[in-house]
Amino acid sequence: MTSVLIIDDHPIVLQGCRRVLEDADIGPIFEARDVVNGYRLYRRDRPDVVIVDLAIAGDGLAGVSLIRRIRLHDSHARILVLSMYSDPTIVARTLEAGASGYVLKDTSSEELVQAVDQVVAGKPFISGDLALQVAMLKSGGRKNPLSELTPRELQTLTLLADGKPYGLIAQELNVSYKTVVNVCSQLKQKLRARTLPSLISTAVKLLSKAS
Repeated sequence: MTSVLIIDDHPIVLQGCRRVLEDADIGPIFEARDVVNGYRLYRRDRPDVVIVDLAIAGDGLAGVSLIRRIRLHDSHARILVLSMYSDPTIVARTLEAGASGYVLKDTSSEELVQAVDQVVAGKPFISGDLALQVAMLKSGGRKNPLSELTPRELQTLTLLADGKPYGLIAQELNVSYKTVVNVCSQLKQKLRARTLPSLISTAVKLLSKAS
């Protein structure tokens, strides 16, 4: 049997994953709805594979930090990301953090089972289109500026591109207004944007290319 720990804060996703895996005779299956309990259950049950979302409890890329934490504790951990994010830059950063595979939430049941089987066997798995995009990103002559950003900076940049003001960004990321100001200041330096309008324009251009 293959034991699986699913970490996702959406009950429907948890239910759906459990049903798909159980239909494929995969189990036992453990569930967690937040990062803290997810890590605790990993330490306690040592599952063969962890399926983790990147956006947990309102934090856009909290899953990346969890992946790093699990891998620091166990370098042989098998971790499969199940996410709505299709940006190749985010996929690449997730793999660099220690994920063994990456599939999108709109994937088929068959592909999810295939991904679990392959990751458990110690082989990486990335959905076809994503694999190509990540490969192109890494082989590009010019380095993508987004690859230099931290998860928090990527989150902030995405919200800026959506036209969100500092106050709403602070609410969505559950951080202080001052933190958002500081992150935007760092983004201006990294992306060479002198003003906020220039930064927003740069964010729209970069993210539209990555999507």
